[in-house]
Amino acid sequence: MALMDRECPVNLDGIERKRTNSMVTSSPSSPASAARLPRAGNDRTLLLATAAAAGAIAVWANVKGREYARTGETPGLINWDRVRSIALAMNRAEDVAVYPASVLAEYREMVARCEPLIAEYMGAPLPQAMEQVYVFNRADWIEANIRAFADLFAPLEGLNTARNMTSPTAMALVSGFNQTVLSAEVGLLLGYLARRVLGQYDLALLGKEPVTGGKLYFVEPNIAASAETMAVDDHDFRLWLALHETTHAFEFEAFPWVRPHFNMLLEQYITLVTNDLRAMTGGGIKALLERVQSRSGSSRNLMDIVMTPEQKRLFDQMQALMSVIEGYSNHVMNAVGKQVLPTLDTLQKAFESRQRQRSQAEAIFIKLTGLEMKMEQYRLGEAFIDAVVRERGHDFALKIWQGPENLPTLVELHAPRQWVARMERHAEVMQAD
Repeated sequence: MALMDRECPVNLDGIERKRTNSMVTSSPSSPASAARLPRAGNDRTLLLATAAAAGAIAVWANVKGREYARTGETPGLINWDRVRSIALAMNRAEDVAVYPASVLAEYREMVARCEPLIAEYMGAPLPQAMEQVYVFNRADWIEANIRAFADLFAPLEGLNTARNMTSPTAMALVSGFNQTVLSAEVGLLLGYLARRVLGQYDLALLGKEPVTGGKLYFVEPNIAASAETMAVDDHDFRLWLALHETTHAFEFEAFPWVRPHFNMLLEQYITLVTNDLRAMTGGGIKALLERVQSRSGSSRNLMDIVMTPEQKRLFDQMQALMSVIEGYSNHVMNAVGKQVLPTLDTLQKAFESRQRQRSQAEAIFIKLTGLEMKMEQYRLGEAFIDAVVRERGHDFALKIWQGPENLPTLVELHAPRQWVARMERHAEVMQAD
C-alpha cells in the first residue's frame, strides 16, 4: 500500500533517447520540420529506409521462428529486464543516491514513535514491532516492486495467443511485438510510480511464502523533493508519512483476517479474468463484442462495459477494501498527527494544494493507466471514515476491522449512514440472540 505524491514531475527524456532524437517534429514552425518537406530525394531515401527496416524485421522474425522451431519456447508476455531498463531510464538522476545510516535511523525512530500512538488510537497492538524499515532511492523502489508486478502478471503468461499460430515466423513476430508493447507499458507505469511514491507498506499479497511481517519503504528523493517544493518542515512531513505507512502495518497485521481476505478476492478476480481471456482465444471474442454492444449505452466507463457481472462484483469488493485501507490510514495520520505535529495544518494545506495541481499531460496519463481510481480510493475512504467518526465516534468506526462482513460496500462508502444503519441492525440482532 503506497502513499503517492500526485504531482511529482515526470521526465521521459531518458527513455530511448536515440529514438527521440531521430524523430521529426510536426510543428510547421519548426526548422527541422521545414527542412524535411517532401522532396523526390527524400522519398527515395524513405523508401530505402522502409525497405531496410522491413528486411531487418523479416530476418529477425525468421531467426526467432527457427529458434522457436528448435526450442519450442516463445517469448513471455513481458520482458522484465526490459521493464526494469525503461523504469530506470525515467529516474536516472535519483537512482544511484546512497543515504547515510543516520537517515535510516531517523525513519526507524519515527516508526517506533508511531507504533504506540497508533496502537492506542486503534485499540490493537502489533503482533511484533516493525523491524523491516528501509530508505530507498527510486531504483531501489523499482527493484523491490518488479517481483510484485511479475507475480501479478504470472497467471496471464499462458494466454499468449501467438503460441496457437502454425507458422513459427508469424508466431515470433506477433509474440515479439506483444512483448515489446506490454513491457513498455509496464516499464512506463513503474517508472512513473517511482517518481511519485513517497512511502509504501509491502506485504506480498500473492506470495506463497510464510509471512512474518511487512516492510516499510520510504522513497527519500521523492520525500525530500516534496518537502522542499511545499516549503514545509521536513521532519514533521516525514513523521506524517510514517504515521500513514505504519497504520497500514496495523491494518494487515493487527487484524489477521485482512490479508487472506484480500488475497482471496484478488485470486478469484484474476482467475475469472484469465478464464475470460482464454475463452476469447478460443473464439469467445464474439461474446465480448455482444457484451460491449448490450451495455455501451448504460455503463459509466469501459471497465464496467467489458467486465462480467461476477468480475464486477469482485472488483467492487476490492475497490471498497482498498478505499477503507487507504482512507483509514489517511484518517489516522491526521487524527494522531494532531497530537505530535505542531505544523499539521500547514502540512495538510500544502499537500492538498499540491494535489490539485496537475498538467493536462499528466491528467491524461493518470486516466489511461487507471491511477485515477487509486487516487479516488484515498478521497472516498477518508471521507467515509471521517463521516462515521463525526456521527458515531471512532470506536464505532473500528467495527470495520472486526471482520469482512463489516466492510462497507461501494454504495455505503458513498452513503456512510447506510453502513452505520447496517451495523446498528447487526448489533440489535446479536443482542436479541
